Amino acid sequence: MTSPSDRRAAGRARARALFVDLTPLRRSPAFARLWLGTSIAAIGTQMTTVAVGLEIYDITASTFAVALVGVIALVPMIVAGLYGGMLADAFDRRAVALVSAVLAWASIAAIALHAWLGLDNVGLLYVLVTVNAVAGTVVSASRSAIIPRLIGTDLLPAAGALSGIGTGFAVTLGPAVAGVLVAAVGFAPTYTVDVVLFSFAFLGIVALPKMAPEHDALRPGLRSLVEGARFLRRSPTITMTFVLDIIAMTFGQPRVLFPAIGALVIGGGAITVGVLTSAYAAGALLSSIFSGPLGRVRRQGVAVGWAITAYGAAIMGFGVVIAVAHLLGGRMQDAMSPDILPPLALAALFLALAGGADNVSAVFRSTILQAAAPDGMRGRLQGIFIVVVTGGPRLGDLYAGVVVAAGIAWPPLLGGALIIVLVAVLLRAVPSFRQYDARIPTGQLHDKG
Repeated sequence: MTSPSDRRAAGRARARALFVDLTPLRRSPAFARLWLGTSIAAIGTQMTTVAVGLEIYDITASTFAVALVGVIALVPMIVAGLYGGMLADAFDRRAVALVSAVLAWASIAAIALHAWLGLDNVGLLYVLVTVNAVAGTVVSASRSAIIPRLIGTDLLPAAGALSGIGTGFAVTLGPAVAGVLVAAVGFAPTYTVDVVLFSFAFLGIVALPKMAPEHDALRPGLRSLVEGARFLRRSPTITMTFVLDIIAMTFGQPRVLFPAIGALVIGGGAITVGVLTSAYAAGALLSSIFSGPLGRVRRQGVAVGWAITAYGAAIMGFGVVIAVAHLLGGRMQDAMSPDILPPLALAALFLALAGGADNVSAVFRSTILQAAAPDGMRGRLQGIFIVVVTGGPRLGDLYAGVVVAAGIAWPPLLGGALIIVLVAVLLRAVPSFRQYDARIPTGQLHDKG
């Protein structure tokens, strides 16, 4: 019979098991520095993402023009992801990350200068955002390929959850701060804050040890690309992590609707845009904080399927709220008022649920990719992964920008339903993904039919 003190100790142990595992930070000081620098820089990145959308909408009053921000950058970003991944496999990954980070920082500074000069040139903004997206894709691919070397594959779920905390905190705080700053002092000071915050990314990268490539690594080029394509063709389990994320982000990414929702449906303007964007990130942040049980999940493919299905259902719920608010008549208020709080709160709740589900999916998808792929292939696969993660929402921007002609609520309503159906079909069609066991990541990598 256990004593009261033993029961209390067991209760505390169970409670601790619910929270994120901090072991990666203790095992690798280099990982800890990289995580901290990346998390701080991400706050400014999210501020700029929201501010650019607001500035283009302010100049053009067009949701489609806002959607083009991502669409124009998509093809260059795909090229950057593929080539940047090859660079990360062929050269010192630390050096690749550092050079591309310098280019990303310079593009942010140019966006700030554009605003300070009052140019209001939408075309120039498209170019600068594209350069930033290209450089950021290479940084992310290199950095992600570095992580397994720093902490080992056994702590990848914990590292993914920590990454979710950094991203969730950034996307919760960044858009909210951007909304307030844009409304209070304008675009130029908002971008300038990002210039300062992005400098922290260099602290994590510079302090990394050298990350030399394998001795037989192929130089960037067609042979390297073909080798990566052949590996993916033999690995449907890894391919599924990409396909499922593309589906979720293409049909379930409503961010391009936020300016119109703030102006025409719910009201509140820039503040509403910040609240809705932050709500999504708050869900991701909470799911990462309470991510302890994720490290004990073995059937990670099945977990991805359930998480994305839940994501689709939450996006549908968001669409219902917007549809009802639109039917009741848009408030068209520039500032917050008691009338807009109920629909805004409900919309934010569904977005928080979507953010939590998306983060759980991301933790397992990145874990499967990093654990199952050989180190010499991780750069190329991470390049594809980053292209999918960042390119998928841009396809979602295009989807929403086109479908919004039928009504602002239609993109999330139709998209959420498509996500649920397509995930069910694909999970049945690819048995190796359903059967994937985290204990033997390479043992079930290839589909036996």
